[in-house]
Amino acid sequence: QVQLVESGGGSVQAGGSLRLSCAASGSTLSIRYMAWFRQAPGKEGEGVAAIYNGGGSTWYADSVKGRFTISQDKAKDTVTLQMNSLKAEDTAMYYCAADSWVARPLQLHGYKYWGRGTQVTVSS
Repeated sequence: QVQLVESGGGSVQAGGSLRLSCAASGSTLSIRYMAWFRQAPGKEGEGVAAIYNGGGSTWYADSVKGRFTISQDKAKDTVTLQMNSLKAEDTAMYYCAADSWVARPLQLHGYKYWGRGTQVTVSS
């Protein structure tokens, strides 16, 4: 089993930045893919960014390319999402996900392990 705990959410004005972290614990040796998803009230969840820790490949939703950066600290089993130039439409609950293998890294239902989420609110 793998446990994921997110942190770093909060409230910020449009144009500001936030840094989310996801700490993994438990049986993490098998984990190869980690990702961030988000869900806003009344909307479907969407994949935001993902990373493959075997070689460092990354994937981003078109809506966040150039603004968000996903990175990992393998030694600490932590994945970070740096969010810059935040917009009101980035407001959502952000979830961390992990798995040993996924077919499509940004596909919503492709991951086995999920955190409980951290709220991000961007005011315009």
